[in-house]
Formats: sequence, C-alpha cells, structure tokens
Amino acid sequence: MKKKIALILSLCLMVLGLTACGEDPTKVDYNGYSYAQLKEQVQSTAQGLLAMSDDQIEQYKSNENEQYKMLTDMVTRWDDATEDVGKYQKLGDFTITKSGKTLTCEQEIVFKERSVILTFVFTYYNMELDDVTVDPVQTLGEKMANAGLNTLMGMGVVFTVLILISLIIYGFKIFPYLEQKKKKNEKAIVSATDENVQEIPAVTATDDLELVAVIAAAIAASTGTSTDDFVVRSIKRRF
Repeated sequence: MKKKIALILSLCLMVLGLTACGEDPTKVDYNGYSYAQLKEQVQSTAQGLLAMSDDQIEQYKSNENEQYKMLTDMVTRWDDATEDVGKYQKLGDFTITKSGKTLTCEQEIVFKERSVILTFVFTYYNMELDDVTVDPVQTLGEKMANAGLNTLMGMGVVFTVLILISLIIYGFKIFPYLEQKKKKNEKAIVSATDENVQEIPAVTATDDLELVAVIAAAIAASTGTSTDDFVVRSIKRRF
C-alpha cells in the first residue's frame, strides 16, 4: 500500500513539473509586471535606439554624467553591436527568463546581415533594472571559430604549464651537479694556492762556513791582522 501511495505521489509531482515547464509565459505575473508590459518596455527602447541619428549617438556617448551612465553604456554598446549589421528589417522574438533572483528579457532585432539581441536584466525582488546589453548574434561559422580558438588557447595553457613543470623537475637534477662542480672548483683553487706558496730555503752548514770565512777575511783586512789572531764564534741574521 505504501509503495502504491509513493508511486502516485511521484506521478503527481511529475505532472506538476511538466505543467510548470509548459506554463504560458504571457500569462505569468512577474512580480507585478505582465509579459506585455515588459515586452512593450524593451521594444520601446529598441525602437528608440533604431530612431537615433549618428549625431545623437555621439552626443550620448560623450555624456560623462554619472547619473546617465547606464544610458550612455547602452548607447555605446548599441553603436558597437550595430556597426556592420546592414539595414534594419524587423523586431524578432521576445523571451523572458527567470533564474534565481534575476529576470532577463531578450528582444531580437533583425538586420540584413545579422541579428542583434537587446537584453534587459532586472533584479526580480524589486524589478529594478540592473543592466542593458546589446550583442550581435554570431553565425555558426563564428561560433565554431571561437570554439576552436578557445580550445587552442586551453591546450596552449596546458602545454605551457607542463613544460614549466618539466623544467622544474629537470632543475632538481642539475642543482646537485652544479653544487659538485662548484666544490671541485674551490678545491682546485686551494691546491693552486698551496703550490704557489714558496718555502724559505734552509741555510745549510756549508753556507755558514763560507759566510764565516768571508767575514773573517774582511775583519783581518780592515785591522791589518791575520785570521789566526781571532775566532768568529756566532753569526746573527737580521731579516
């Protein structure tokens, strides 16, 4: 019995979910605004933008008043998005999407070369206008090109990171080799320094005898005596 009740409840929830998904957006109340009111507001803005001359657009774009910043941004985006779209044809589909605390209204504006989407973004709980964007609709070829470019950029970033990681790992192998080479160079420098140090030669006994004989001969010559009359007992060297 419990299983039957659970099955019935599940079926009821599925039916309610399908009913909600298939709800007519033109009959939904959007926090006090109807579908027709929102559509009229967005389409009126679109008509106003279409009716603007080039001089008026430049005048709005040059307006630096912070109070009209959203209007200035909207006109600037409109001018950029409609630069190469050709002649105006008609107003296309209008859609409303509610996602969490945001309500988005999109109006398609059809031109000869490509369409443009005018988007109004509202904060749902107070229905204040947060932003207005104007974006050209991309062709299938442009979407494929952008997708390919994004893929190449992603692959490039991945390969760059992999190369950096490989270099870092390779560096761990080089560092010990460089350290050993540095130690070998230091040892070679120390050895060369030791070899360049000159030792003071030792004075041999033979050298001392020759020196004594020379000194004795000099003393005898200066005093007019013979070397047999005196004896040299010690020699002190002063450096």
